Amino acid sequence: MAKEKNIYTCTECGDVSPKWLGKCPACGAWNTLIESVAESAAPAKNRFSQQLSNSSGSQFKPLAQTAEIATLGDIEATDMARTPTGHEELDRVLGGGLVEGGVVLIGGDPGIGKSTLLLQALDSLQRSGQKTLYVTGEESGAQVALRARRLGLDNSQVKVMAEIQLEKILSTLNETQPDIAVIDSIQTVYSDQLTSAPGSVAQVRECAAHLTRMAKATGVCIVLVGHVTKEGALAGPRVLEHMVDTVLYFEGDTHSSFRLVRAIKNRFGAVNEIGVFAMTERGLKGVSNPSAIFLSQHSEPVPGSCVMVTLEGTRPMLVEIQALVDSGGPSPRRLSVGLDKDRLAMLLAVLHRHAGVACMDQDVFVNAVGGVRISEPAADLAVMLAITSSLRGKPLPKGFIAFGEVGLAGEVRPAPRGQERLKEAAKLGFSVAVVPKANAPKKPIEGMTIHAVERIEQAMQVVRDLH
Repeated sequence: MAKEKNIYTCTECGDVSPKWLGKCPACGAWNTLIESVAESAAPAKNRFSQQLSNSSGSQFKPLAQTAEIATLGDIEATDMARTPTGHEELDRVLGGGLVEGGVVLIGGDPGIGKSTLLLQALDSLQRSGQKTLYVTGEESGAQVALRARRLGLDNSQVKVMAEIQLEKILSTLNETQPDIAVIDSIQTVYSDQLTSAPGSVAQVRECAAHLTRMAKATGVCIVLVGHVTKEGALAGPRVLEHMVDTVLYFEGDTHSSFRLVRAIKNRFGAVNEIGVFAMTERGLKGVSNPSAIFLSQHSEPVPGSCVMVTLEGTRPMLVEIQALVDSGGPSPRRLSVGLDKDRLAMLLAVLHRHAGVACMDQDVFVNAVGGVRISEPAADLAVMLAITSSLRGKPLPKGFIAFGEVGLAGEVRPAPRGQERLKEAAKLGFSVAVVPKANAPKKPIEGMTIHAVERIEQAMQVVRDLH
C-alpha cells in the first residue's frame, strides 16, 4: 500500500498545513494542528470552489454521482436485534445486548476490571454459538490465557490475536468475519499512514474511524477499550465518543469489591443506566439487588443517616445518605462524597433560611454509602434531613425514607417516577416516607405510611412528630 501524504489541520479554524507548526498561520492559535491523512483527491471544498470559479456562468458539473435519498415516512423502522452477552447486568446497561454493526466504547481506571468483564462476556457469547475475536494490544496471548485460567475459562474457544497495527487488524476482521470483536485497547492501535505515536490524538481518531466504518460495512460488533485520564475522562479526542454508538464507564474503588458500569451514551437504549458487579476470585458477578450494598447494616437507627430512593436509568435504588455535623473553627468545612459539593452549600443556606437550622459554625460532611454517585436533585430532602438529624443527635425513625428536590424558596418539588420509588422502598420493608406532595400516590401502598409535604418546614415538622 502506497503511503499517503499527511497533512495537519487546525482544530480551531480548519486551516490545512503541509507540516506541523506550533502556531496556526491562519488564526494564530497555539498547539492546534493535528495530523491526519490527506485524501487522494483534492478536498471537496477546494475542488468545488475551483470549478465554481472556472465555470464563468456555464452550467456547473457535479463532482460525483449523487446519493439516493428517501423520505422519512417511506423508511421502514425495525427494532434492532439484540445478542445477550450472558451477563444480565451488562445487558441492562447495553439496552438488552449487543447490536449487529454497533460500536461500544468502554473506559475505566487501570485494574478496574474492563478486560476481565469483556473476556467473560466473549466466552459466554462463544459458548452460545457466536464467532468472537479478542484483539489484545497491551498483553501477550499467554497473559490473556493466564487470566482466562484464573477466571475458570480453561477450555475457552475464544480466538485471540496479539496485534496493534490497524491494517493487520482490519485485514483479519475482513477475513475471519467474527460476530463480536474486542479491541483492547484503542490507544495501543496505530496506523502506518500516520507518523505519530500510538495513543496520540491523530492515531486514536483515525484508527477508531476506520474500525467504525468496518463495523457498519460488515455488521461486526466492535467493542473498544479506552484509557482514561487522571481526571476520569476518556483519553484521546472528544470526537471518539461521538463516533461510537455506546459509551460505558467503569466506576468503583479498587479497594472495594463492587463495580458500577454506567451508560453515558447509548443509541440503542437508555442512558445513565447502570449495572452493578461484584469482583470475586472467578471474575465479575452481577448483583441482582444493588440496594443491599448501598445500605449500611445498623442494628438500630443512628443520628445522621437517611435513606433515599434514587433513579439510575430505569432502576430505582435505595441509597443511604450519611451526614456528620461537628463543631468547626472560624472557617467551617463543607465536604461531600458522591454528591454535588456546590449543591451542599446551597442546601445549608436553605436549611438556615427556611427551617431555622443553623450550621454556620459547624463542619458538615455528607457521604453516599457504597461509593455510588448521585447527580439527581431528588437527594436534596434526604441530605437536609440527615444533616438535621446529626446536628440534633436524634436518629430518624426505623424504616424511614425520603426523596424530593428542594428549591431556594424552601419548596419541595416532585421527583420523576415517584410511584416506582415508593414501591421499591415498600418491597424492601420501609414503612415511613416523606415525599413531595405531587408524588403522593392516589392509592395507598400496603405497609407504608406516606407523608406528603410542600415545603421544607413541613418535612421538619413531620420528622419531629415521628419522634
